[in-house]
Amino acid sequence: MNRMLLKWMVLSGAMLAPVVSFAQVACTRDGLQAASDLYLAAQAKGDTSGMPLAKGLAYIENMQGVDIASGVIQKPLKIDFHRTLIDPTTCQTFTEVIVTDKSHPYVIGTRLRVNHDKIAEIESMVTQQGDWLFNADNYFKWTPPEDWGVIPPAQRDSRDTLIAAANAYLDAFLEKNIKDVPWGYPCNRTEGGMRTGKGAPDDSCSVGVPGGVNIVARRFMADEALGAVVAFCTFGVGGLPDVHIFRVQNGKLHFVHTMTHVPPGRQVPRIPQNAPPPSQK
Repeated sequence: MNRMLLKWMVLSGAMLAPVVSFAQVACTRDGLQAASDLYLAAQAKGDTSGMPLAKGLAYIENMQGVDIASGVIQKPLKIDFHRTLIDPTTCQTFTEVIVTDKSHPYVIGTRLRVNHDKIAEIESMVTQQGDWLFNADNYFKWTPPEDWGVIPPAQRDSRDTLIAAANAYLDAFLEKNIKDVPWGYPCNRTEGGMRTGKGAPDDSCSVGVPGGVNIVARRFMADEALGAVVAFCTFGVGGLPDVHIFRVQNGKLHFVHTMTHVPPGRQVPRIPQNAPPPSQK
């Protein structure tokens, strides 16, 4: 083969490589997984240059629009664990990220929205020291062993069932109407690092549900294959930025994860005197 032709082919391949990588991002399960993989690589390096970002990208942290140049995504983080949910119906992904680095631990939940093969939105719930019940070591202790595996197609709940289960749980905080929540057993809640269960078959997520708190501004994405649904919301009217992640099987709740940001100067809502520990706001 002509040497000049070979050099041209190698150079052309190198020039095309990023384009091929970007082209994998699409509103399909594989394409959305590719977007999430690019996000994780960017967060690990603190460099978003490898992400196909749309012109006019929306970058949001803790429900506030910020300049991506100053965002946590620009900090290289050693990720100890991650789990991704994929929602082709809305062209979105959600990735749970745990960083136990002693110098600055984080638990982050990041939503991506893909539009025309570009990442149009990056929204992260960034929790760290000072946020509600924050403890990255405990979050890391409890999260990886949980079973959030793929559910066989014939056994999957519908998208409507997943969102209804999440809504029933969030509704319980207003009137403390826990009887309408589809509790599964065992069920465990992890809030910032606090765990409700003890590893027993009768572990329940129904403990520590106070009343009088309206969880509002709910936005959902669902992954039927994993039986998972994510709710971005605020805890209380004008309250704390919050993310709830649910695992549902056969219409029943089995895992609940919560990340809640406490903005500087804000106070966590008072715990009702009759609300039992350990998992309350």
